[in-house]
Amino acid sequence: MKTKIFFISLFLVVFSCCLTAPQKTSAQGGYVSFQVFYDDLSPYGMWINNPDYGYVWVPNVAPGFTPYATNGYWVLTDEGWTWVSNYSWGWAPFHYGRWFTDATYGPMWVPDNEWGPGWVSWRRSSGYYGWAPIGPGVSIDVAYGNGYSIPNNQWTFVRDRDFGRTNINNYYINNSRNVTIINNSTVISNTRTDKLRNTTYNTGPARNEVEKYAGRKFTPVSIRESSKPGQSIQNNKLQIYRPQVQKNTTNGARPAPAKVAELKDVKPVKQQTPPQHINQPRDQQAAPKQNGQPAKQQQAQPQPNSQPKHQTPPQQMNQPKDQQVAPRQNGQPTKQQQAQPQPNNKPPKQQPAPQQNNQHGNPQQANPQQNNHPPHGQSPQPQQANPPKTTGEDKNPHK
Repeated sequence: MKTKIFFISLFLVVFSCCLTAPQKTSAQGGYVSFQVFYDDLSPYGMWINNPDYGYVWVPNVAPGFTPYATNGYWVLTDEGWTWVSNYSWGWAPFHYGRWFTDATYGPMWVPDNEWGPGWVSWRRSSGYYGWAPIGPGVSIDVAYGNGYSIPNNQWTFVRDRDFGRTNINNYYINNSRNVTIINNSTVISNTRTDKLRNTTYNTGPARNEVEKYAGRKFTPVSIRESSKPGQSIQNNKLQIYRPQVQKNTTNGARPAPAKVAELKDVKPVKQQTPPQHINQPRDQQAAPKQNGQPAKQQQAQPQPNSQPKHQTPPQQMNQPKDQQVAPRQNGQPTKQQQAQPQPNNKPPKQQPAPQQNNQHGNPQQANPQQNNHPPHGQSPQPQQANPPKTTGEDKNPHK
């Protein structure tokens, strides 16, 4: 009888363990390998084999994409300031691994197995908060220290009064001011250790300080584990998939993407629309080039033989009519010049000598008035419909 009771008790203990173990695994997201990254992110970008970091992911995003700046915002949670991404795949690249920016192909993500609210370095300057992605292979001690240097153009800054907004992308400071702000900033190193995951991360700016400058209170959002890839925030709760990740599978097989692309398949950043043109007013956007010239400028330039017949060049509008030099098009005289007699007519015998060289020393028209007196022995030329006007200096002094 005692033996029977013993086996029944043992069975109940084992059965209860079997029931509670899956619940605990589910609550923590379970243990998965890198394969979950390779499979879940493949529809949203391409995996390439990088010689330095192995398999890296290039997201299929709009030009100008910046990690921890595009399509998301910071929210205060019970684990510090956490990046909430509006991308459906944001649960992975903004909370695991590291980002780096390739000079030719733009941002790329290197997977890793540690979860954090946001793998960035934080800075505080008078009137500003800023953050920038931590590069691959950088230890936490280095990343949150004063000696770690991140390129100036990879920092994102906002005024301290605007930090904590859900539409924070509307308040980013132009990165042309980054150097000045960074040179007058200090590192924020509010670290916290997750003992369950054995991970240390930076929680970001102090809550009381942010509330002081923003002029409002922030109630921390609680993080809840999701059982499948994705994230959502509602009812002051952030549901997010954050399993504990192992680099290899439990059976020892090496995880790998189902499809690995070549680097040549990635579209270089230079072939993408420059991000600074996306949010500029329409009248400030650079026109697309055609044959090496901006389209707007080409339309503004008159085509050959298309100048209005009676248009006076701008630089001559304040000059007297008899001193304006008529413009030429394709080497042919304009109508203003055509009103003058042909240059093969000889000047009158009574024409003063200086009048023949007035194109070198006189600001009058380059062609002198030559039809006042026809040469001896020739019939006079027909009267021009609109003969050019003459000044007192052009009159024959012997008349």
